[in-house]
Amino acid sequence: MSTTIAFAGVAHIHTPGFISMLKKRPEVKVARVYDPHPLKAERRAAELGAAVSRVDQIAADPSIQGVVICSETNRHVELVEKFAKAGKHLFVEKPLGMAADDSYAMADAIEKAGVAFQTGYFMRGFADVQMLRKLVQDGSLGKITRARASNCHTGSLGGWFDDRPGAPENTWLWMTDLKQSGVGAFGDLGTHVLDILIWILGDVQAVTGQIDPVTARYPGCDESGEALVRFKNGAIATLAAGWVDHADPVKFLVSGTEGHAAIIDGKLQVVSKKLATFDGTGAVRSSEMPKSWPHAFELFLDKLAGKDVTLVGAREAAYRSAVMSAIYKAAATNSWVNI
Repeated sequence: MSTTIAFAGVAHIHTPGFISMLKKRPEVKVARVYDPHPLKAERRAAELGAAVSRVDQIAADPSIQGVVICSETNRHVELVEKFAKAGKHLFVEKPLGMAADDSYAMADAIEKAGVAFQTGYFMRGFADVQMLRKLVQDGSLGKITRARASNCHTGSLGGWFDDRPGAPENTWLWMTDLKQSGVGAFGDLGTHVLDILIWILGDVQAVTGQIDPVTARYPGCDESGEALVRFKNGAIATLAAGWVDHADPVKFLVSGTEGHAAIIDGKLQVVSKKLATFDGTGAVRSSEMPKSWPHAFELFLDKLAGKDVTLVGAREAAYRSAVMSAIYKAAATNSWVNI
């Protein structure tokens, strides 16, 4: 079954990765590409064999089933509302919105239109993350008391987002401008593990945090941060994220009254009084592990092809933007913020 899609915005740093995935799926045709920056639109359209187009041309094209929105975050709401009304299924790169209000407005528009939605929370598909969630949900770890989550890399140290005057069509500098991105390093990377914490532990009661510029390579942009998250079920989690870390060995740790589970150096380690299969050694049998999901973008393409797949809900994505916005507010006011 063939699928026809379009790109509306190609500014996000993940755009090249999505294009690479599309090149491995000949059954998916990209018919049109829009971006307000002509050089960006022309470059990506050439790579995809697509026509440079306007927003209204994409919305009015009946052959286009889905639209991939990889624009600057402050452009999301206008694009989402336009394409949802046109009946186009939507992949919107994370974060969904700048804060709570625009994110929930987009969720409302998507739900009203009844179109499919997906965002880039690919960590849900990891086999070890799925197993971690299962251990919590089936009670293998008892009552959860605390959790840790971390998502860090060297993006700022390596100048990943620096302006490239000789190649303006391939610069990601806008991601360091909070007027366009809504968040800096902490929100950019932290939203992934915040999604996992909420996916595993449920709704949030209150948050606080500290967010710092560190090297000040990108004026006005945070490069590292740490949050404390109180969940409605009583669990407390810390969340670390940033662009100034040379290593990130401990991605997740969840501890409860009957055991704990951690993902360390890419390996899941479990100790549980309730599970004889783990017998206190921490080793997880391969036969016990669930199957990894395809990448979140691949799942969106599978959905358009008519496959039965699990996607992230628009309201879920909006909720995560609201919680992240609250962490930034808490950091700015040196206080706790209720959700």
